[in-house]
Amino acid sequence: MTRDFLQGAASRYDVIVIGSGLAGMTAANTLARAGRRVLLLEQHYKLGGLATWFKRPGGHIFDISLHGFPVGMIKSCRRYWTREIADSIVQLKRIRFDNPMFSLTTTFNRDDFTRLLTGEFQVPRASVDEFFNAARKMNFYDDRSFTTGALFARFFPGRDDVVRLLMEPITYANGSTLEDPAISYGIVFSNFMSKGVYTFQGGTDRLIQLMHADLIKNGVDVRIRCPVTKICTDHGRVTGVEVGGRTIAAGAVVSNANLTRTIFDLVGTQPLTMQFIDAARAVRLNNSSTQVYMALKPDDPIDEATGDLLFSSTAPVFRTDLLLSRDVTSRTYSFYYPRTRPQERPRSLIVSSTNANYHDWADLSPDDYAAAKADLIDTTLNALDRYVPNVRTRLAHVEAATPLTFQHYTGHALGSSFGTKFEGLEVSRGIPQQIGGLYHAGSVGIIMSGWLGTINYGVIVANDVDAYLMESGPRAQAPHKAAAKSQ
Repeated sequence: MTRDFLQGAASRYDVIVIGSGLAGMTAANTLARAGRRVLLLEQHYKLGGLATWFKRPGGHIFDISLHGFPVGMIKSCRRYWTREIADSIVQLKRIRFDNPMFSLTTTFNRDDFTRLLTGEFQVPRASVDEFFNAARKMNFYDDRSFTTGALFARFFPGRDDVVRLLMEPITYANGSTLEDPAISYGIVFSNFMSKGVYTFQGGTDRLIQLMHADLIKNGVDVRIRCPVTKICTDHGRVTGVEVGGRTIAAGAVVSNANLTRTIFDLVGTQPLTMQFIDAARAVRLNNSSTQVYMALKPDDPIDEATGDLLFSSTAPVFRTDLLLSRDVTSRTYSFYYPRTRPQERPRSLIVSSTNANYHDWADLSPDDYAAAKADLIDTTLNALDRYVPNVRTRLAHVEAATPLTFQHYTGHALGSSFGTKFEGLEVSRGIPQQIGGLYHAGSVGIIMSGWLGTINYGVIVANDVDAYLMESGPRAQAPHKAAAKSQ
């Protein structure tokens, strides 16, 4: 008999949240803490969206997604989640760059970058300070026509090596390019430059388990394997969702699904104005990724001098098209030492990440697709051998993921790793003006991408939803928190 994952669900909630990425979970938790009755619906069998993990025989646990975020995650997690989560956020202290232009290690903060730029790269101190100050002053309302490329040309003309140092990690962190608005770079860069790059001690599995527990504690009704097929509206207001052959009513709905899927698949164009539809169709999706997951044999350690993050490239110059090409020249390696998951069996793991174009993979025949994945693994091992000698003979497990993999598990259009380009944020924020009570939170506009951006966007949207509900009517009858279910 097929299991009913909606068994025991109520017929109405104050808020329904579609999708359990970091923005969706944070919105659900914030609203539940405010006393709202919340239903969280996730189409996958585990929570987290792209912030997730998988296990393989032999005690190997692989983290998905791109693990590196600013120090601001500590404050946001302490305020909107729990102290235990916040206290588990630790700094990555060995960030390495290795390419034909330079090879160096940094703690990735302003002081160390200033030391490198003025010493190794011989950039005048005044230019370095002016650049950092300009990036720090940037805000969302600045001129969007001023590109990141123009920003670098202003402060470091003709210095492709400096551009590579300052740009590659941000491209890795949120998919931004030299052609994107400078503010989408400057705001994110300033966040990282505060105190470096951080990650979660214990792995993504522990993070999501702690978040799941806090959701249940606060009364959120969490349901997995529940893909929403429609967002229901009537006379310009949201009324609920269709899921699992049922219609569940709600005073408000927050979609943490991909922005374009939310608008064109779950809502449809009928209740929207043509001006909004045109704006939504003009939104560009961000790129996707490929990843190769490698586990070394038990008791075969990696020298920690190898680094925590390694930005490696064989390309002679930094170019966005080279970062996206299937003929990979640039890889970012995340090294997971036994200390990463001290609660588990000691394992040494490596994840190689590359930005990718969806259609370079989706348009292949099944045989060509399989061959391309095998080639991705083979060329990655060839490149990694420089940093982890004899890696092929030391492996216990290896496999690869492509844009099609990410699309399958997340439902993101084109497998987008970072949602949309900059213009997506304005469309996302404009949805409630089209349909009262309908909101979107997720990876949009680069600024609201990455771990910290999506968590903070979840909070912003939750506050908007709570204000809307206070104006629009009474709450649904909230159950006792201990009675909330997680299927």
